[in-house]
Amino acid sequence: MKRGTMTRVMVTGVLAALFSGLASAHHSTAMFDWGQEKVLEGTVTKWQWTNPHTFIWVTVKGPTGAAKQYGLEGMSPSWLARRGWNGRTLATDDKVKIAYFPLRDGRPGGFFVRVTLPDGTVLQGLPGAPSGPPPAPAPAAAPKAAP
Repeated sequence: MKRGTMTRVMVTGVLAALFSGLASAHHSTAMFDWGQEKVLEGTVTKWQWTNPHTFIWVTVKGPTGAAKQYGLEGMSPSWLARRGWNGRTLATDDKVKIAYFPLRDGRPGGFFVRVTLPDGTVLQGLPGAPSGPPPAPAPAAAPKAAP
């Protein structure tokens, strides 16, 4: 093999190894508490139909009326499109119910599993997840009385 050809083969191999490591690191899902499904009801503030993952930003009002913003990651647009989603599926101010796997660190966010749209349509957001509508959100805990 010629020296120039050998050098190109080696450089290509090194670059392929470097980029394959970056690609696998991108897809870590360790930050989500898989299998611990929670449900929220809120108002869409932003729907990001972006690659490699989609995002739903939702404002949820707590028992005291204070608003909390949730950021929920989703599958890729191509995966969701095969299940009825598109870039206009959600709109700002839509009232939605979302089943999701929360972030392990307790921040308000997670990975969305299913979304119930304002018209009652339920769309899947995760492979292998149950297909029914999300269960009702758990009632908020009453504030503890001071001793």
